[in-house]
Amino acid sequence: MEARLKTIYDTDIKPVMIERFGYANAMAVPRIEKIVLNMGVGESVADSKKVNSAAEDLSLIAGQRAVITRSKKSIANFKLREDMGIGCKVTLRRVRMYEFLDRLITIALPRVRDFRGLSGRSFDGRGNYALGIKEHIVFPEIDYDKAETNRGLDVIIVTTAGSDDEGRELLRAFGMPFAA
Repeated sequence: MEARLKTIYDTDIKPVMIERFGYANAMAVPRIEKIVLNMGVGESVADSKKVNSAAEDLSLIAGQRAVITRSKKSIANFKLREDMGIGCKVTLRRVRMYEFLDRLITIALPRVRDFRGLSGRSFDGRGNYALGIKEHIVFPEIDYDKAETNRGLDVIIVTTAGSDDEGRELLRAFGMPFAA
């Protein structure tokens, strides 16, 4: 079964992008390569169980098991030891990536408090987009009553676009709510 946004990309977005940017062939049209979700858990220095609970929450949101990221070296000022769990991440590709993007655009972002659109300035110069979500409980997979704390979440959308304009147009075509 193909994801809804993948079908929309193939039937609606590709022809519009070819017409707008004048690509020589269909393979030159930018596409979303992967989506990386990252959750930093700074309070895990005091309590190592918090990084495990964050990884479980991130796994529920992504629909795929999260990997715990570990510190590379000790930093005494932060009470950080080498190989201590300090966050978690997930890389989504193919069907799961499109399904997550669909949930992000249609369900999670409208549930963000005082949401007025995403900043159009968060591109990196190569068409990749990064956004931060202050509360991970905006996703329907997280039960509000069982969540211990509100954690932040970084979402990085990696595209094959060559420029920010192409990446912005691609994400706008998917329905990403950029502020005017």
